[in-house]
Amino acid sequence: MSELKPLIAQELAQPVDPRVAAFAASIADQYGEASRAVLFYGSCLRTTELDGQMLDFYLIVSSYEAAYGKSWLAGANRRLPPNVFPAEHDGLVAKVAVLSEQDFYRLNRVGASAVSVWARFAQPARLVWQADAAAQAQAVEAIAGAPVTLFDMTFPMMGVDTQYTILDLWKRGFELTYGAELRAERNDRSGSVVDADPERYARFGPAVVAAIAERDKKRDKTLKIVASRDAVEKRWRQLRRNGKILTLARLAKASATYAGGIDYLAWKINRHAGTDYVIRPWQRKWPILGALVMLPRLIMGGAIK
Repeated sequence: MSELKPLIAQELAQPVDPRVAAFAASIADQYGEASRAVLFYGSCLRTTELDGQMLDFYLIVSSYEAAYGKSWLAGANRRLPPNVFPAEHDGLVAKVAVLSEQDFYRLNRVGASAVSVWARFAQPARLVWQADAAAQAQAVEAIAGAPVTLFDMTFPMMGVDTQYTILDLWKRGFELTYGAELRAERNDRSGSVVDADPERYARFGPAVVAAIAERDKKRDKTLKIVASRDAVEKRWRQLRRNGKILTLARLAKASATYAGGIDYLAWKINRHAGTDYVIRPWQRKWPILGALVMLPRLIMGGAIK
């Protein structure tokens, strides 16, 4: 991936608001020597709006045991990654997802059981803290798999006789990933992600195509298998099932790790779906049940796709 990795490294190294960098350093400090990298991504990166918003970070750690010690949190993070925690620093608030370096690499590849990681890191991100040069290189290596996976899973879905641009390919890919998760987003969100920075996606697209061609050229011809549309459609159906189940499972897990998780869910839904859902007292008392009751109602109402 000779052209793709330098592009990713360059993008990750772009400067951010000093408050974001300070926030990331405070997150890394909480986990000591286990911390390997902190990545900033999501809507706050795209809009540069920080105050009054929920920032999104991924903390990459050397291992879950190093991060948590002998704790049930290590097992929870390993069995159902990532763990997600709230964080505050200097008037800003964020949610922090924790992954090991091994899981971060694995979940950016096509064999991942859900789209959540590679769908996000096919989009822009910033490496706002790293332990050393090796951690930086490992982050680039892991993220390089994300856009390749997106294209691998999107090319067969475009149609053999269909004419399309590289931006059409990105938009279709994100449309598919948004449909594979329970997300409180507008119907046009997948397209708006690309429209927010079309030059970026136009620049990255040829590099991703070249990386795929380079990879396939190196493979043993006897092992090279071109996925059919039927096979990829079947895989997408599986990802959609997995994504919705995993969303509910992670929500249940978050009730034990994320203080105020049900409030965040309501905030996210109201912000993106234009609703005015109010959390009821009983939902605060039993957040898992309250969240599970809320989700089906919103799905039927069309707020979550």
